[in-house]
Order: sequence, then C-alpha cells, then structure tokens
Amino acid sequence: MSRHQGTAPEADLLQGTLDLLILQILALEPLHGYGIAQRLEQVTREALQIRQGSLYPALYRLEKRRLLRSSWKKVGGREAKFYAITRAGERQLEAEKSSWQRLSSAVRLVLNLAK
Repeated sequence: MSRHQGTAPEADLLQGTLDLLILQILALEPLHGYGIAQRLEQVTREALQIRQGSLYPALYRLEKRRLLRSSWKKVGGREAKFYAITRAGERQLEAEKSSWQRLSSAVRLVLNLAK
C-alpha cells in the first residue's frame, strides 16, 4: 500500500485502524465511499490515501457487523451508496478510540526513551 520517492505518502493501515477511521468519519455525517476516502485524505493532509481495494471491503465488513447501515441516494444524476454509523457503531467507535488512545500513549512512552 506504500508509495515511494516523490509521490504522495500512503500509510499501511491495519484493518482495525481503518475501521476506526471510517467509523470516526461517519460519526460526523453519512457519506458515500468516495466521500469517505476524500475526507480521510483531507483531514490527514494527504498522509492517508485509502485505495478502493481496502475501503470497500472495510465498509462491507462494518455493515455486515451492523456498525454501519447503507442506503442508495441520487448524487449528481447518479446513484451512490451512502453509509451511516449505527448506535452499535457509535459504541464500537468509543471503545476503539479508548483502546487506541491507550496504545498510542504506550507507544509514545517507548519512542520517547532516551538513549
């Protein structure tokens, strides 16, 4: 998933991390897949660029787990599948954010060790 030399960076994301980011983006408002990818890119100042081959399986997985629901809407004369977070998704998001904050704090402690 990474690009090299002179191209926009793209981080390799673990499945759970991508799920967390999708849930957070959709906690703000329902979006279609392309909108989710654009928002992630925008918010991260292009540090994260999610490929369709990663995004759509994650959306399907989250919908199957009932953390997201979807509906079709017309956008610019075309049908687009919009995703919205469910109550279960909101609970999962809060649990995942808490877990991620504990993990990132622990990693920060290790990275800040003096030589």
